[in-house]
Amino acid sequence: MYKLNIEDIDFENKSLIVDGKGCKQREVYFTTRCFIFLKKYINKRKDNGNNALFVTERNPHRMSIAQMRYIIKRIAKRAGIKSSVYNHRLRHSLATHLLNNRAPMEVIQSILGHSKASTTAIYAQLCGQRRKELYQQYFR
Repeated sequence: MYKLNIEDIDFENKSLIVDGKGCKQREVYFTTRCFIFLKKYINKRKDNGNNALFVTERNPHRMSIAQMRYIIKRIAKRAGIKSSVYNHRLRHSLATHLLNNRAPMEVIQSILGHSKASTTAIYAQLCGQRRKELYQQYFR
């Protein structure tokens, strides 16, 4: 994600192509709300046309992974989140959120860019309430 450029964004389709592990590319999508924030962010920048999507504020240059981690941790701290928050945990949260909202495992696997369903199963874990609902549905 840190290698994204502004021109990689397809605002019309609310999507962009990202490079994953093993140089695998996949299309990812974003919400209308994200669309609005991305537009505001890009229009507000004062970096003299740097093509990187995420840049540092002072002496603008492409943001590193370490800098992104630092920002994510700061945002989590300001939000009052006590547990450790980091980039990869966000992937776990997305997978769990999708699973708890009844997304099929194949869809979650595709969104995360996994080639094996077993990898996706590690990421997506049912929350207590959803697990209880499924238990009651299948074990009557």
